[in-house]
Amino acid sequence: MKHDGAEQQQRSLALALQRAQLGVEQLWLRYFAIGGSAGLWEVDAYVHGLGALETLQRDVLAQAVNERLDELTWSHRATYSRRLRESAPRGQMLTALVSLLESAELAPPERLPVLLEAAGQALNVRIRMYLIDYDQRFLRPVGTGRASENAGSDGLLDVDATLAGRAFRQVRILPQATPRPRLWVPLLDGVERLGVLEVEVIDAEERYDPALRTQCRWLAMLVGHLVTIMDQYGHALDQIRLPAARTVGSELIWSLLPPLTAGVDSFVVSAVVEPRHSNSGDAFDYDLTERTARLLVVDAVGHDLRSGLIAATALAAYRSARHAGHGLYEQARVMDVAIRDQFGPGAFATAVVAEVDLPTGRLRYINAGHPEPLIMRSGKIVKPLRSGRRRPLGIGQGELTVGEEALQPDDWLILYTDGITEARDPNGEFFGEGRLVDFLRREAASGHPPPETARRLIRAVLAHQHGIFQDDATVLLARWSNPASMIGDRRSG
Repeated sequence: MKHDGAEQQQRSLALALQRAQLGVEQLWLRYFAIGGSAGLWEVDAYVHGLGALETLQRDVLAQAVNERLDELTWSHRATYSRRLRESAPRGQMLTALVSLLESAELAPPERLPVLLEAAGQALNVRIRMYLIDYDQRFLRPVGTGRASENAGSDGLLDVDATLAGRAFRQVRILPQATPRPRLWVPLLDGVERLGVLEVEVIDAEERYDPALRTQCRWLAMLVGHLVTIMDQYGHALDQIRLPAARTVGSELIWSLLPPLTAGVDSFVVSAVVEPRHSNSGDAFDYDLTERTARLLVVDAVGHDLRSGLIAATALAAYRSARHAGHGLYEQARVMDVAIRDQFGPGAFATAVVAEVDLPTGRLRYINAGHPEPLIMRSGKIVKPLRSGRRRPLGIGQGELTVGEEALQPDDWLILYTDGITEARDPNGEFFGEGRLVDFLRREAASGHPPPETARRLIRAVLAHQHGIFQDDATVLLARWSNPASMIGDRRSG
């Protein structure tokens, strides 16, 4: 091994590897996943000081180890063979962020791609934005300019068949070598996935510069916030995500829904409502605070605008009771009265109203004629939640109890409407609770986070129906964890 810094770098890597608690094979898998090209035996020889690797491959290995260390601790990082960018927000990075923030102050939404391009120039990179469509099948380019070579003839990037889609699915920055060196950077607002940024670099080795990755992550966080904010006063960006028009009932529901994904230190919630363009009676809501997560899934009777109005009334009544500080019993009562008073006999909605105490994991819930929620623990469905039953909302209170359950760290709570389990194939066979349980078990084994699991579940339900939704279908997945593990998840993303 040459004495050009490579020997010192090898020693620092071997020491960092011990602290990272990784075996050589685990290291190689991480290294290969972010673009390393050396074989397992070459990496094993290098780690043990018995072989050499070229400079770029050494740095990719260092990146793989340091990503693991970032999950555990920010100290004891392996050294790199070249001078790296400053990771503190100063100089070019500060200029890029501040200029983007200031120029976006009075900008219409359609100007954001131009502002982002200017921010990229300050960092000496080229940036293009792709937004995920509401079907969560394609990443759609925003603005003009050269489309990625991975895109189809229409400029779209398939979420399930491209490297950009993989970066979106895994919420992970991924490098691409050809035909032009670049990074695919997840575009997030908090923990909600909005798309990806394509970041072209001049020097191929910059793809593994940790400071550039940090800068791209900061930029993507700011752009994600701007996308969400600009959507509130202009529909130019939203139109890109919604290539087909919504029905009136669907517009009503979508105008009331919160972001599909959100999270606080120890809790992540993600939901999907289908069909995206014509749903009417399904809806969900949540409220996340320092100590409490409050959840609602509702399914109004019917498949028309009236069902959308019933669901909207339930949402408004729920929020009114919640804002007034009322608990589960009163929240259910207020929704029940509002539906009955506004729509009269025959109008009702099934629902689950739930509340999780975040410091302890104590779950309390009411089930108003809805499919039973599920608890998933260590990749297995441990139980359906059969307590807390009452009549559907709008039919009167009747006998009411509040169900309770003690969650364990990393438990998943699954709420869904009957459009999931009662989806039929052309032969009339239900998707069923059995398929739902099997799907969730497989997804847990794959390690997908709640947003990706929800996306994949809806795709599976749609495939069971041969591409046509016969009813509204909603799933809400929530995961309660301890704060330390959530920090690790964010760092690894």
